[in-house]
Amino acid sequence: MAIRIVRLRTADRHQEGLRIGTVRRPPRGVRKEDYARLDYFDVWLPELAPSAALVSWALSEPFTPKRWSIFERRYQREMRQPAALRVIALLAAISSQTDFSGLLL
Repeated sequence: MAIRIVRLRTADRHQEGLRIGTVRRPPRGVRKEDYARLDYFDVWLPELAPSAALVSWALSEPFTPKRWSIFERRYQREMRQPAALRVIALLAAISSQTDFSGLLL
């Protein structure tokens, strides 16, 4: 099964599987029970969200391929912390049974 990482609300919904929202803050003004109905994500997992400092840096200028590459490397570094590694290990085990996507930013 596949794990995909995509920007929030940019991918083809039919290929995403379960959509895990790994965003620092949920969408403003949207009730929790409406996240999936309004096509944001199916579940919210902020433990895998980029840090506030990284999000601030990422959104300070438009994305270019180079900036996205830098963002990816910094985010991957953050995900090497023990708590994040445990959640990632769980998701890796689940991926043997179902497809899902992690939605960022």
